[in-house]
Amino acid sequence: MIERLFTIGVYAKTEAEFFDRLLHAQIQVFCDIRQRRGVRGAQYAFVNSRHLQRELAARGIQYRYFKNLAPTKQIRDAQKKADAGTKQPKRTRTSLDEEFRRRYIEEVLAGFDSSRLAAEFGSETSRIVLFCVEAEPAACHRGLVAARLQKDWGVPVEHL
Repeated sequence: MIERLFTIGVYAKTEAEFFDRLLHAQIQVFCDIRQRRGVRGAQYAFVNSRHLQRELAARGIQYRYFKNLAPTKQIRDAQKKADAGTKQPKRTRTSLDEEFRRRYIEEVLAGFDSSRLAAEFGSETSRIVLFCVEAEPAACHRGLVAARLQKDWGVPVEHL
């Protein structure tokens, strides 16, 4: 039974900080909800899929990929357009554009079955983390997913 839900981003964290936060929170299952499971640049190469999965396994954390929770290219393009209009780089963004929020909720979360997701974890799992890259959960779809799961599951959410 899931007792607590966490979220984590990678921007503004070192590799050591990233994995230390997961261990400190006693994460059991790491849920990658990115569309593409890679990040450009050497600074964040540790969250590229293969490296990430290897490091999580070494720490006893199960890795799961939920592409169905990733925003589509069209939804991401709406956010890119908004970022360009405000000259806000993705790595420093602090909130999502309203069009992104609306479309993500309507096109992704509307058809999402949170009870089915909970059943996939089994009774032994109590601490899961949602992962995407943005530093702030308010600047990322993981914040929208976390809010939905908090409502549906009645669990507290903590942003690492």
